Amino acid sequence: MKPTLPRRRFLQSASVAAMAAPAIVRAATETKKTRLAMIGPGGMGSNHVRTLCQRKDVEFLWVIDADADRAAAGAKTIQELTGQTPQIAQDMRRAIDDKAVEACFMATPDHWHAPGTILAADAGKHVYVEKPCSHNLREGRLMIEAAKRNQVCVQVGTQSRSTGHVRQIIEKIRSGIIGEVLVAKAWNSQKRSDQGHRPETEPPANLDYDLWLGPVPAVPFRKTYHPAHWRWFFHFGSGDFGNDGVHDIDIARWGLGVEKHPSRITAMGDKLFFDDDQEWPDTLYCGFEYELPGSKKRQLIYEQRIWNPYMQEGHENGCAWYGTEGMIVGGKAKGWEIYGPKNQLIESLPANGVDLAAHHDNFLRSVRGEKSHDELHAGIAINHHSSSLCHLGNIAWRTGDALRFDPATETFLGNEEATKQLRRAYREHWATPKGV
Repeated sequence: MKPTLPRRRFLQSASVAAMAAPAIVRAATETKKTRLAMIGPGGMGSNHVRTLCQRKDVEFLWVIDADADRAAAGAKTIQELTGQTPQIAQDMRRAIDDKAVEACFMATPDHWHAPGTILAADAGKHVYVEKPCSHNLREGRLMIEAAKRNQVCVQVGTQSRSTGHVRQIIEKIRSGIIGEVLVAKAWNSQKRSDQGHRPETEPPANLDYDLWLGPVPAVPFRKTYHPAHWRWFFHFGSGDFGNDGVHDIDIARWGLGVEKHPSRITAMGDKLFFDDDQEWPDTLYCGFEYELPGSKKRQLIYEQRIWNPYMQEGHENGCAWYGTEGMIVGGKAKGWEIYGPKNQLIESLPANGVDLAAHHDNFLRSVRGEKSHDELHAGIAINHHSSSLCHLGNIAWRTGDALRFDPATETFLGNEEATKQLRRAYREHWATPKGV
């Protein structure tokens, strides 16, 4: 998918970090090369390719994409930047079945994240999978189980978890700088593009559309789906909540200190601005309530307006934490401001984007056994609780109900319609996950 402006800003910063060859990368130059398959080298995948090509400790064995032109372009970039000549294919099974491949980067559309990750894990491959980790909540649980039974690393692409200034602000929250944090908020406030109205057409010759669809029920092709805007449709993605919003709600949840699912979910949203084919709302408000030991509760709020030509509190995508002795407001792109009582500024923590290279390094060190799987900054068990917020909030919006959820069993209480949406329908296909 072609990156949007905020994503480009982030990737410029990540690219600079990679080109600068940080110490963690230089230290790895004498390490045995980790052999990779890049599955989905377009969009965010192309940024993974360019950043990984700055490393001396990886070797690309395969580049896979259902779009033959994208696969060829990814392989060409690797050849130009490293001199390596990876094999090219449209079917990911070619790479997953190759015993020489140690790890797969899964930068496919969302509907392939879980099926591809589970296939790779069951073949003994470590996986770096893009966010949201799953298309629906049930898939996330199956991914956790696949990583555990195969004893492989599964890292999710919420790069902020490895970014220095984000980790620093979480440490400050933990230190009690704003007292006890009772409420956190994340927002996604930016100007997206109108997708227009596109008719059903034949897919382009370079795209194996049946492979692109994978295990989901077949629907006629629209140019809106590929190469760019599949995520705005129920069938393939989870809207901008799962696209950009998941990054910020992950950070907000991290700072709030809740490592479980919420017990209550409410949502309100609609398409207030765009008149086009996209199905997910352009305006969305979600509230999540967590029940903690001792009858304590915490609240997490998500706001989305993807028609904004302005920034909210100075940040297109941001987070705030509200404590008993102060608050923190900011964002992963530009940093944070810490306030005490009466809005007295205590400290500013500036920043310049997120560190994609560091997130890769955290993953690859775990793949090589230099760190334990528990030291993954965004391991699948961690990210499942953030990606699932997108799914739970979307379900509350689609049903129009205030929902009660059992975090232990991952089921809704007394709402059959909501329960149905914890899973999806699949067609008979070699990639359909078991246990769905």
